[in-house]
Amino acid sequence: MTLYPAIDLKDGKAVRLTKGLMDSAKIYSNEPYELVKKFEDMGAEWVHLVDLNGAFAGEPKNLEQIIKIRQNCNVKLELGGGIRDEATIQKMLEIGIDRVILGSIAVKDSQFVKDMAAKYPIAVGIDAIDGYVAVEGWGEVSEMKATDLAREFANAGVEAIICTDVGKDGTLSGVNVKFTVDIADASGVSTIASGGVKDESDIRALIDTNKVDGVIIGKAYYEGTLDLPKMFKLLD
Repeated sequence: MTLYPAIDLKDGKAVRLTKGLMDSAKIYSNEPYELVKKFEDMGAEWVHLVDLNGAFAGEPKNLEQIIKIRQNCNVKLELGGGIRDEATIQKMLEIGIDRVILGSIAVKDSQFVKDMAAKYPIAVGIDAIDGYVAVEGWGEVSEMKATDLAREFANAGVEAIICTDVGKDGTLSGVNVKFTVDIADASGVSTIASGGVKDESDIRALIDTNKVDGVIIGKAYYEGTLDLPKMFKLLD
C-alpha cells in the first residue's frame, strides 16, 4: 500500500476543500513546497498534487508553486488539474512531474487518454458523485457511471486509476471501500483510493481488500486524525 500525501493548490497556497467546494478552502500553508519537504522527511515516496484553479480553468494555473516544489523536493510527484492536451502533458513532464493525472478529458475523449498512456506516465482520475462521474473540477456531473469509465481503461496502459468519492472528500467520514474495490474490479488497473480517509482503520480496511494499491491522505493528516509518520513506518 502506497500512501500519497495530498496537496491541493489554490491561488499559490496549499489548501483542502470539503466535497470539492472551492469556497470551503482551508489554507494549511502559504509555501506548499515546505509541506512536501515535510512529507519527504516522513518517508513519503509520492506526493499527490492537484491544481484546483487549473481544474476549473482547463489549464494549469499554479505553475510557479509546482516548479518550486519540484526544485526543492526529491519525492515523486503526480499532478492533476486542468491537463487536457498533449502539449500540457509534455510541459508538466519537462518540469519534472513524474506522473500526469487526466480527469475530465477521460470522460470526453477516452481515446485521447489511451493514446497518451501509450507514450507518457498517465493516471486516470475518476471522481464520482453518487456513482456518476463528476467533471470540470467537480462542477458538473456526467451521465456516465464511474465503473463504466473504469472499464474503458482496462488494458489501456494507464499506470493507475485514482478514484474519489466526492461526497466524502474532505469530510473525514471514512473512505468508500466498496466504491474503490468496484473500480479496481472493473478496470483491473492499479487503483488508488481517495476521499474521506479519516484514520488508520480506513487504511487497514483498504489493505484487507487485497485489491487497492494506494490511498491519498489529505485532511486526515492536516487535522491530526491520522498519524502519518507512524503509518509510513508501519508500511515500510
